[in-house]
Amino acid sequence: MSSGQPENNPSPPGTTVPRILVAEDDPLARDVLSRLLTGWGYEVLQAEDGEQAWEVLREPSAPRLAVLDWVMPRLDGLEVCRRVREAVAEPPYLILLTGRRSPEDVVAGLEAGADEYLSKPVDSDELRARVRAACRVVELQGRLSERVRDLEAALARERRLQALLPICAWCRKVRNDQNYWQRVEEYLSEYAAVRFSHGICPDCLRAVQDSLEEEAEPPGPPAPAP
Repeated sequence: MSSGQPENNPSPPGTTVPRILVAEDDPLARDVLSRLLTGWGYEVLQAEDGEQAWEVLREPSAPRLAVLDWVMPRLDGLEVCRRVREAVAEPPYLILLTGRRSPEDVVAGLEAGADEYLSKPVDSDELRARVRAACRVVELQGRLSERVRDLEAALARERRLQALLPICAWCRKVRNDQNYWQRVEEYLSEYAAVRFSHGICPDCLRAVQDSLEEEAEPPGPPAPAP
């Protein structure tokens, strides 16, 4: 397995270069595909058979897009697709390559878990267009997943705020989920995304003013001697 370096990066500056796995047992075909994708600005990982492709795709840092040949030793492309769909929580976008063109073969590939189906020999313009479309789908899936995580975190914070909250009757601190006592404003800032600005309420203002006036009053005359 090897990695190609991107050229003519199609991504805007500061964004991540898309990574693509190319799984093809034919060295010449694998090299041609890798050169095309690398030339279009993608980072390419290569796998020589289906087992190697499966090992890459099951990793947490796996590429979000894979181009798989149907016929490969050890594991074929269909079996790789099936394993990915069954075992990977957020499966990558899978493009299946094959010389088989019958409707039954197309259906078999899609039912195995492939997202796209390309016939060999691969036309470079069609490959480029489909890879671009796949990258858009992957980007959208990433945004949706991030949004779902944000919503789940918000729901978790809301559940904490709706639960019974222990509060100290003396110092008014509250106990969080880690059994740690903290000030109310700290707790709300952490779990409810609330920001505080400090001020003084009218009752406290009057109390402070009264205290200052008492301190400013001159002492009375000394008491007469008995």
